[in-house]
Amino acid sequence: MIPIPKTRSFRIALFWRHFANYFVVILIPVIVACTLAHFLVVSLIEKDAQKLNRVIMSRFSEQTDTAFNSLKTNMINMLSTSNIRSLLKETGDLSGENPRRTELIHSLREQLIKLQSDELVTKAYLVFVHHDLVVDVDTYTDKAYYFDFRYPMGAGEKAAYLAKFTNRKMMEFSEPKRDGSTMSALMSYPFNTDVPDVYLVVDVNRDKLRQLIDIGENWVAGTAILGSGGEIISSNGVVSDGISRLPSPLAAASGESKFLITEDKAISLVKSRFDDTSYYLSLVDLPTLMKPAHLTRLISWIFLAFFIVVGSFVSYYLSRRMYRPILEIKEGLKSHGSAQGLQFRSDGNDYDVIKRFSQLIISENKQLNQRVTGMFPIVQEHFVTKILLGEYRDALSIETYSGEIGFTYTKKAARTVLGIALHYDPDVYGRLSETSKSFLMAELKERILQLVPSTIWLCGTKPDLLVCVIQKDPFLSLSPEEDANLIRAALQLYGGYFKATIGIGGTVYGIEELHLSYEQAVSALQRRGLSAGVEICSGEGAPDPAACDPFLSAQEVGRILNRYKTRDYDKLLQSAYEMVEEAVRKNGTAVQIKYLCTDILNTWVRAVETDRKDFNVPFYAGLFDKVNACMTLEEVKRCFEEFHGLLFQASKPDERAGKFTDILAYIHEHYDEELSIEQFANSMNMSVGHFSRTFKEEVGEKYVEYIAKYRLVKAKELLLQTDLKMDDIAEKVGYWGRNSFIRMFRKYEGITPAKYRTIHQ
Repeated sequence: MIPIPKTRSFRIALFWRHFANYFVVILIPVIVACTLAHFLVVSLIEKDAQKLNRVIMSRFSEQTDTAFNSLKTNMINMLSTSNIRSLLKETGDLSGENPRRTELIHSLREQLIKLQSDELVTKAYLVFVHHDLVVDVDTYTDKAYYFDFRYPMGAGEKAAYLAKFTNRKMMEFSEPKRDGSTMSALMSYPFNTDVPDVYLVVDVNRDKLRQLIDIGENWVAGTAILGSGGEIISSNGVVSDGISRLPSPLAAASGESKFLITEDKAISLVKSRFDDTSYYLSLVDLPTLMKPAHLTRLISWIFLAFFIVVGSFVSYYLSRRMYRPILEIKEGLKSHGSAQGLQFRSDGNDYDVIKRFSQLIISENKQLNQRVTGMFPIVQEHFVTKILLGEYRDALSIETYSGEIGFTYTKKAARTVLGIALHYDPDVYGRLSETSKSFLMAELKERILQLVPSTIWLCGTKPDLLVCVIQKDPFLSLSPEEDANLIRAALQLYGGYFKATIGIGGTVYGIEELHLSYEQAVSALQRRGLSAGVEICSGEGAPDPAACDPFLSAQEVGRILNRYKTRDYDKLLQSAYEMVEEAVRKNGTAVQIKYLCTDILNTWVRAVETDRKDFNVPFYAGLFDKVNACMTLEEVKRCFEEFHGLLFQASKPDERAGKFTDILAYIHEHYDEELSIEQFANSMNMSVGHFSRTFKEEVGEKYVEYIAKYRLVKAKELLLQTDLKMDDIAEKVGYWGRNSFIRMFRKYEGITPAKYRTIHQ
């Protein structure tokens, strides 16, 4: 038995290693977060709480100031609009019946009633200083009777109260009554004199004032209005405790507002804008206000403790779980037959034991591994070929067979199949033997593996088709198009042997779906064009080949036949070039362009055979085979040049055909002018009828229709290539007015010129 060295200490080391990783990755961010929550977040909460208190105090002070200002304004308006001066003149008349005096007093009482309707006012009355007269909303009487029965006061209180009716006053608050139910606001009249005649007294409803200064927040213990000397004008809640903590609260509030903290209470002072000598005070219960901050501190500490406990349990669980397979591996390795004669040292940990056993197994199997390694590429390439051809389409069978041949792969990974079609043409690239092709293919595969950095599988599904399966590397972030460009660089080095086309299949995420990507890649190869270089064809984002018509229209066939009849053979070849080049510009595929070339060649053959009447099937079949064997645009042009020389070299235009060729050339140059049939008939010494019949025989169309159709072609070019108006276009193609031009256009095209421009631009 091999001794197990220091099992317990090794498990403890695993525990501390996991806990250290946990501390660095998890606990340090948690500690930082808790620290921020403890200091920064709590500080923000405290500042927000103070800010909230200031906002609420400002709102409540503005509300109270507004109420006082409104009351002051009402008092000033009442005194300003009253007839007090007239009444003062009448007070000297002590006669029992003075209607004028009675009328004036009645008017004052009505004004007092209006003033007393304010919800903040409980009572309003006028006290005449130099006369023994008091007027309120109910009656007017002398001062002794009024303050004994209507507004009862004690003798001392009465004397102190009447002593306040001196000097100028602009809504000055007096001491409240002993029962605390009301307090009075005094205003003298006239306003700008220190010896007023009358004082307007308004009793303010203390309950209403308490409601006005009430702050409905649970962290506000009480609110109050303080006078200039610190006396409490009105209060709501318990504020005496807060005021007692400040020796001079008004002196402490040197600015507009102040927030003072003392132990578990805070006093907020805001200067009144109504009276600069008075302040609004709120007593704040700090434990209630700062409860969210304290709760945040508590939660942060609990959060930190929770992560420490969780980290300890996780580290213990992982260390125990990791050590169990290590122990099982070590015990399993001891059963290896060749390990019996191997002597192990007693020092070191379990990893050292496993390492020594592994080295022994590696040395024993090295030779066997070398034998099998040489066979793997061939077997694995054959296996990949079967997957691409769809013979293995379920993940279980692929996993089973790959395990048997040692083929490792990622089950779920993004893979793309690139099909490389190699087109060997013996006439262009030279005939290659199969041996040369094999060596050439091996060299090409090696170069592709060197250029493409991603994981790549190469195999051949057909003799002339090389398939590359590329697994996307998440770190390289190369698209299939970029991988295809790298492969194109390798293929360009072998352009002297073959023309290559790369087809890109779709990206799949399971190896069992590779046959779908392979089918898409093979299908994409059908979209190749006639480019001389290495083409890359993709199913996604590829140009739409539908715009390319692979067959000639009836008009184009007629035009070819007309040119043959007029012996304009150079135009035949040039028009063939133009049609093929136009198909290339419209992203036509090689198949579509070959269909077009076949159609052109077929039309040429039909035109030639109308005169020869000796249809040579083998000869023409060879021409069509040459067209189908073309791989590039230049090859197509060379073929048409060869066909043109074979088909039209023996044709000699006669004298009459030459004259009609000149007439057509004149029409093509002067189509914008008036072209009279009499003019051409006279030039050929024919009547108009004879010329018309001969023109149709030679050209294939009536004279009028030929000119109209040629002008129509030029009009289409102007409609699509310029922004000219209809009148200008009509003039340029030989029509006197737009109406005749539009009728002609609609006759042959079925739509108006404007609609044609809208559709095709």
